[in-house]
Amino acid sequence: MREIVFDTETTGMDPLKGDRVIEIGAVELYNHLPTGKTLQLYINPERDIPAEATAVHGITNEFVKDKPVFSQIYTDFLDFIGEDSKLVAHNAEFDMRFINWELEQVGHKAIDRKRVVDSLVIARQKFPGSPANLDALCRRFNIDNTSRTFHGALLDSELLAEVYLELLGGRQRGLGLIDDSTSKSGAAGTAALTRQYREPRPHSASAEELAAHQEFLGEIKEPIWAKVK
Repeated sequence: MREIVFDTETTGMDPLKGDRVIEIGAVELYNHLPTGKTLQLYINPERDIPAEATAVHGITNEFVKDKPVFSQIYTDFLDFIGEDSKLVAHNAEFDMRFINWELEQVGHKAIDRKRVVDSLVIARQKFPGSPANLDALCRRFNIDNTSRTFHGALLDSELLAEVYLELLGGRQRGLGLIDDSTSKSGAAGTAALTRQYREPRPHSASAEELAAHQEFLGEIKEPIWAKVK
């Protein structure tokens, strides 16, 4: 089963008020294991980024001025998520509202909300009354988020992937989602499994074991198989 954990960074809270997506980050999971394949896209929003937004995600107008606009990169995102992979986001309603609004502007159909799993909903159901933001969940599951000085879409996707696996019942320790130096944005990778070789063990019964078995059978009175001809 293929799943894509993703996050967006935006210029504000509402696309209907002119806010736009400025970063998309995504992490691929296969059968609840990270493959090492990630995606990170920076986007020119074609409008000024408010200072309060820059304070949250650290992305400036100067940084995005030479980045592609959404119409130039949306196919990269769609190719990465595929047509039927499950999508996982934290407070998914926010991210999907922006993504589908942006897709509508370039004439592409919206992504079906039935594909999307909201990890925030899972967290609130599992820990009712407790803080359920990403930082709080990282603390709960002892996930190192010290590198999260800003809300970066790829970093948040990597952290969320670990949180999501914990919410499902517990991840394998040492998956290396954050510190895996071999992961490259947009590059495929496979989680390597190292198995220790062991010589095959014989399973045939020894002569002593066969003799003991026959002795045991001889002690059984009127066995049912003796009546079958």
